[in-house]
Amino acid sequence: MREEIFRAYDVRGVYGRDFAEEDAKLIGLAFATYLGGEGKRISVGWDVRKSSRSLASALIDGLSLTGATVLSLGLVPTPIVYFAVASWNLDGGVVVTSSHNPPEWNGFKLCRENALLCGWGTGLEEVKKIIDSKMFRYSAFKGRVEDAGERILEEYENYLLDSFKGRIGRLKVLIDPGNGSCSVIGKKILQKSGLTVESMNDYPDGGFPSRSPEPTEESLSALRKMVKDGGYDFGVGYDGDGDRALFVDDEGNVIRGDVVLALFVKHFLRDKPGEKIVYEVSCSKLVEEVSRENRVVPVMSRVGHTFILGKMVSEKAFFGGEISSHLYFGEIYGLDDAIFATLKVAQLLTLTGRKLSELVSELPKYEFLRKDYGVPDKVKFMVVNDLARVFEKEGRKTITIDGVRVELEDGWFILRASNTLPQVKLAAEARSRQALEEIVRYAETRLKETLAKYG
Repeated sequence: MREEIFRAYDVRGVYGRDFAEEDAKLIGLAFATYLGGEGKRISVGWDVRKSSRSLASALIDGLSLTGATVLSLGLVPTPIVYFAVASWNLDGGVVVTSSHNPPEWNGFKLCRENALLCGWGTGLEEVKKIIDSKMFRYSAFKGRVEDAGERILEEYENYLLDSFKGRIGRLKVLIDPGNGSCSVIGKKILQKSGLTVESMNDYPDGGFPSRSPEPTEESLSALRKMVKDGGYDFGVGYDGDGDRALFVDDEGNVIRGDVVLALFVKHFLRDKPGEKIVYEVSCSKLVEEVSRENRVVPVMSRVGHTFILGKMVSEKAFFGGEISSHLYFGEIYGLDDAIFATLKVAQLLTLTGRKLSELVSELPKYEFLRKDYGVPDKVKFMVVNDLARVFEKEGRKTITIDGVRVELEDGWFILRASNTLPQVKLAAEARSRQALEEIVRYAETRLKETLAKYG
């Protein structure tokens, strides 16, 4: 089993190259050992990828060898596995998924009690130690495996419908599950909530034949055109495992996750002074600005589910969000959930009686850019650490909770290593296009100079 598959948030790699079924069995055995083995209850679900079912079967076999009881949920969006852990008070859960990565990838998202992610620094390193040392906790009898798929889908659906009962008007929505885990399930729940829903790419297919499993401005080009031309109130594209929702307004414009978060703060928390929200280091200043205007407390976090959910729980936050369109809700155990996010945007439009494009136009305006640079996994974190020292020597004001964010007179930028891909990511923001271009030029120059040291 390769070292590099153990990442900040999960276990992830190319199926057949980095791991296979025998490794999945070891991961299940080690994770159940970490949780305590016999007497523990663990939910398992999987996504649409062609290797997911067989990996899940091997994983379940490993879990049950410790005597743990496994609740098999079947093919479901990732948030449903988390929901099962939180609502049924389970000891943990596992999703076999590689989220937005290409079809040949796969992996395992592990979570502990209350659906807290078992990432690096929050338990995953202990799971790896158990695998390396082979200190597994075997039981004399295998644990039970229960089919709980129908039960959890019914409870999840009822929970969402009860949460939004009487709060959603007759809006016309277009969804694009991208052949991922939200296919079929998402449309069914949204229609039952009272929305008029049409869909595209709405059948499960682990080859992702219609578009990339990552929703982006480019991959949602067909959705954007259809929303604008078809008179929809909004559109939404889901990622491969259903924990991200990228929204498109009535004019066909893609709305970043931090912008949606700012809208939630402005319209749902305007009469709730002192409430807290969590946002990550790459988010626009508009999140902080809108929060302060509404006497809401913004709490900055590292990027990623592990860290934001942890902050959501510890800070008792109402909302959380990432620029990548993971949106977190205190109303649903602090989880990021694409279907719940869709209902929340529908509630926003019903509450305000306004078009989504109009609501966005009223927010503070900044020029914003994001860009990715290919950097090998083995050096990407060292490169960013070197950059932090460079900016410190230059006397720049920096924030280093995740990568290095540099605050400048005309704006800011951040360079951080991706936790899931061999990349260094840049985000930059300024009040004017000219200032933004100068900031990006400066950041790229320092990045290229540092990369040159590594050949």
